Amino acid sequence: MKPNYPFRAASAALALTLALGGTSASAQLRVPSLNLPLPDRLGPLDTNALRSRGERLLGSADLVNLGELRLGQIGRLLRQHRDVLEADPRGEPVVRREILAWAPSPAGLAAARKAGMEVVREQALDALGAVVVLRVPDGADLAAELEKLRALDPEGSYDFNHIYTGSSTLPLDAGANAGTAGAGPARQTGGSPDPARPARVGLIDSGVDGGHAVFRDADIRRWGCGGTAHPAPHGTAVAALMVGQSAQFRGVVPSALLYAADIYCDSATGGSADKIAGALAWLASEQVGVINISLVGPPNILLERVVATMVRRGHVLVAAVGNDGPAAPPLYPASYRGVVGVTGVDKRGRTLPEAARGPQVMFAAPGNQMVSAAIGRPPYRTMRGTSFAAPIVAALLAPSVPAPSGAAARSAIDALAKQAGGGASNTVSNETGYGVVGMAFRNDPSAFR
Repeated sequence: MKPNYPFRAASAALALTLALGGTSASAQLRVPSLNLPLPDRLGPLDTNALRSRGERLLGSADLVNLGELRLGQIGRLLRQHRDVLEADPRGEPVVRREILAWAPSPAGLAAARKAGMEVVREQALDALGAVVVLRVPDGADLAAELEKLRALDPEGSYDFNHIYTGSSTLPLDAGANAGTAGAGPARQTGGSPDPARPARVGLIDSGVDGGHAVFRDADIRRWGCGGTAHPAPHGTAVAALMVGQSAQFRGVVPSALLYAADIYCDSATGGSADKIAGALAWLASEQVGVINISLVGPPNILLERVVATMVRRGHVLVAAVGNDGPAAPPLYPASYRGVVGVTGVDKRGRTLPEAARGPQVMFAAPGNQMVSAAIGRPPYRTMRGTSFAAPIVAALLAPSVPAPSGAAARSAIDALAKQAGGGASNTVSNETGYGVVGMAFRNDPSAFR
């Protein structure tokens, strides 16, 4: 446990029912546990949806039900890609016929082969461990095969290869190309930046459009897709909020080096648990201290182990808490112990009605009535969702944690908590956590008209 941070009452860790099923999981404790193991969960992005124009006005009382939007997206994925995806018993999308094995023993692999499964991929995650991807026989029931394998090797760790999706709504058109961003309040940063080391920040998402004007002077290191670029709206918008800069737009740390992992690559099986694990392993090998994950999904044993190891090694993982509603069960990875969960607020600092509530919320940041980079024309659009709040928090923390360090992580989070506004002194709420940060980095749509 983290002695330097306040913890929510023990009730905060009570098991909550997962979305779409009866499986339960513990909600994340308030502060990142930099010494404890962590879990997972994420899914594929519908990047075409991000290109679409929203049908409702921002701030309207007639809000899109984002929980239903996410479920609708999952339903479309399963219908359109029956050849490569299927649903687990809770209705969550998984890669068809695949089971993940975390660092399986020889006996475990022997049990898998005896059950008719074959090894299709092996991935060494360096210091984070290793994962083996098993394929079940044609026509076999995936859930039944998973339970069979767990029974044959009770000491092993096996799970579905879950798919994770972006935590945002459809972006709305925000006007076009002219205008300059107005001056905002004093900017925040977590802790004291290390002048000897340049700021670095990691991103696990869909592809970033490096040709966009906001990235003209950006230094972006990429991973995934075999070296082929697959720019996508979600990853582009999230990355811009961290390191983008143009005459009209400002991100939080435009001078930072961005390590961008594309785990989608325009593939139906993009955003799978094993790809997220691979991206985390790359960021660990690059010694990136702060990593943003604006994705949500179910718990997964493989991701739980990888996230736990990352946090123990001193990485700060920042994740969106999701938009399934205030009474919805927790989404992951934001709800894992040790992860910095972020919710979204509007320009008045009010929590988005659709944003998740609970002990997993550590900070709130702008997530509505704000502009970010878009692919195509217009080049900037308004965004809504916790997806766009999380990168602001990640970028605020990044200058103070240029490399993995438990001490630096604790100091940076402590400092940002002291700067947070909107909450009572020395209190932590289920709605905004320690309070609202980063309002100076909300690019107002009025500046783009």
